[in-house]
Amino acid sequence: MQFHHHGYVSGDPRIHEPAGTGIDRPAELPDEVDVLIVGTGPAGMIAAAQLAQFPDVVTRIVERRPGRLAIGQADGIQARSVETFQAFGFAERIIAEAYRITEMAFWKPDPADPSRIVRTARPVDDPTGVSEFPHLIVNQARVLDYFAEVMANSPSRMTPDYGYEFVGLEVGEGEHPVAVTLRRTASPDEGALQVVRAKYVVGADGARSKVREAIGCHLAGDQANHAWGVMDALAVTDFPDIRTKCSIQSEAGNILLIPREGGHLFRMYVDLGEVAPEDKGAVRQTTIEQIIERANAILHPYTLDVRNVAWHSVYEVGHRLTDRFDDVLPHELGMRTPRVFITGDACHTHSAKAGQGMNVSMQDGFNIGWKLGHVLDGRSPESLLATYSAERQVVAKNLIDFDKEWSTLMAKKPEEFDSPSELEDFYVRTAEFPAGFMTQYSPSLIVGEAAHQELATGFPIGKRFKSAPVERVCDGNPVQLGHHARADGRWRIYVFADSAAAGQSSAVSNLAQWMSTSPESPLAATPTGADPDAWFDVKVTYQHDHASVDLGAVPELFLPRVGPFGLIDYEKVYASDPADDIFAARGVDRDGAIVVVRPDQYVSAVLPLTATDELAAFFAPILGTRTLAR
Repeated sequence: MQFHHHGYVSGDPRIHEPAGTGIDRPAELPDEVDVLIVGTGPAGMIAAAQLAQFPDVVTRIVERRPGRLAIGQADGIQARSVETFQAFGFAERIIAEAYRITEMAFWKPDPADPSRIVRTARPVDDPTGVSEFPHLIVNQARVLDYFAEVMANSPSRMTPDYGYEFVGLEVGEGEHPVAVTLRRTASPDEGALQVVRAKYVVGADGARSKVREAIGCHLAGDQANHAWGVMDALAVTDFPDIRTKCSIQSEAGNILLIPREGGHLFRMYVDLGEVAPEDKGAVRQTTIEQIIERANAILHPYTLDVRNVAWHSVYEVGHRLTDRFDDVLPHELGMRTPRVFITGDACHTHSAKAGQGMNVSMQDGFNIGWKLGHVLDGRSPESLLATYSAERQVVAKNLIDFDKEWSTLMAKKPEEFDSPSELEDFYVRTAEFPAGFMTQYSPSLIVGEAAHQELATGFPIGKRFKSAPVERVCDGNPVQLGHHARADGRWRIYVFADSAAAGQSSAVSNLAQWMSTSPESPLAATPTGADPDAWFDVKVTYQHDHASVDLGAVPELFLPRVGPFGLIDYEKVYASDPADDIFAARGVDRDGAIVVVRPDQYVSAVLPLTATDELAAFFAPILGTRTLAR
């Protein structure tokens, strides 16, 4: 964490000085806003937290509930989400609070006595080391609390506007073309209507989304045909793996067991069996007592004495997806830019057992959040917004295809498997997908072609930037290169140096000179008066160990002067860690490379150090009509 560059900070450095809309922010919901977000679920809150970093953008987030969520349905936090939390500044705190999954136990009928269950396998959760961050379990309500804290501490001083229910919207003309009708649900004027005009609207209002309905989108897909009871419970039991994630298959049905944070609470998904077409939702009337009875039958010979139930529900597995994530109809593609977007469960629904709903939803919100911020802050043209639906609809389709296979396996009877180890084999083989690391965006306005991928094979274009250990030159500290990146809306340009030492004439020094002075450089778009790294965070990693890098000889590009006092930022110069060389670990060519990473942590381009023309050409359409030379 960096602070003091604007003067001495004696309090909590996470609390930023108010700026822009955060100065004298009105408590009441205004009649005109830049962005109106509907719904304070994970997708809505991360979008709001990202937009809160753009203090000149008027963003409000409304919620029909009267206050914060007390207990949420989702609880699985995949490693990709923890990487995202690092960017928002609360990964360490939520890791300390959460339950950490390190392995998964598989239980099946005992071949000697099929009425009893026995443990058959216990594979590790992340067998390939796909991330330095763990797989966590923590209640959704706490995740929302952390994002609310980020919003409140931001320059925008954003807080949710509770007690507003979405009624409908109309898209018209003018500077604020979207007219949104809201109804008060919790206030002295309960029932009163208010119309808010917005430039853009983000619907994050769940599976029964009224925003989705208002723009003519429909969820389509498989009908539900299998029911599960789920409970968050405190119990006394002789089942030995009650604090381990488990898949339990027995003659009486199946259970997915998820230990929860705090050391005592756990979640059980209890198989209630196939749902007949004529059921018409009757299975949802299954009582908690019946769920507990079924759980005990599945766990035999072990017993479960439930002492307290914090929450329970019954749901039917269904897989549904919308064909678009914005209000642009198929025949309008390329003719106009979207004004209304939908995220999270409003776009895709599936089973809860792969722990994907909250995680994928947050990536939806992160994706649209930075893009709206860039357009409204004048950094990019409106055409950027068309990439949201194009990118996230594909991700949701892949998620549903995966979840169909996983949830089908979870519901199978033991005798229906082709192999006794089929379920655990699938779990290990596909670990990278549920962890959140199989997303790979196709070439677009913000994702380049893979013409130079061989220069950095460990940073695949379109996939998230996978961090690696380096040494910080200014103090010799071992750090993760990717952990310094914050969700501040900036592009990252990682320069991996050739073998020349700092100060020698080299491709790095030539690149630094061009980026600092050329009107073709993307840095030339940075507004006059702003810090030189306000829009682009440029870092260099040398191949030598940190003691061999002369900081005084490093090009000034990598030592920008920031803040009102023009202080030097020393935390952009790194060196390879001799014990874990990033060049070898990530397949970076010894002649060096440029790796461009977008604000939501996905690699956009890999280029040679000498490819200044290609770097300029990549950013030209992203910066749009902005005058580069300023």
